Amino acid sequence: MALLINGYLSKEELENLPGIPSRERMEKGVVAVIECAQEIPCNPCVDACKYGAIVIPGSLTELPILIEDKCIGCGSCLAICPGQAIFLVDVTYSETEAMVRVPYEYVPLPKPGEIVDGLNRAGETVCQAEVKRVANSKINDRTPLVTLIVPKHLAMEVRSLRLKIQ
Repeated sequence: MALLINGYLSKEELENLPGIPSRERMEKGVVAVIECAQEIPCNPCVDACKYGAIVIPGSLTELPILIEDKCIGCGSCLAICPGQAIFLVDVTYSETEAMVRVPYEYVPLPKPGEIVDGLNRAGETVCQAEVKRVANSKINDRTPLVTLIVPKHLAMEVRSLRLKIQ
């Protein structure tokens, strides 16, 4: 209901999605986090995953399910998602930091090494994040993927970025 009222998912709504990996899987390394809550006819993520880690079990309008033990965190599902509802998260990046990879379709693009605002689902600044990598290839249909380094406790909160105004 929060999605309909506020435009973003509540913590409770996220916990009930079939695309959210378990804590145990998160502790094994980089993994896709599928925050898709719209029951609409859509399945490009299923087709993009050559490992079979994303499935839609019945009707095309059902929510995608993450098969945790098959996900290797390759990110082939990120850029293909028209709703930008898939992210890569690695809580094992370091003792104090996590890696979050997000689709980013704005200009200008950030640059590696740049410090940006890490935004939560509501668009609020929750931290300062370092841009580690920007991938903007034809294979991703020119949807840039930005890798951010964030405080570990915010790995499941940071979902976008805002460039600093110069």
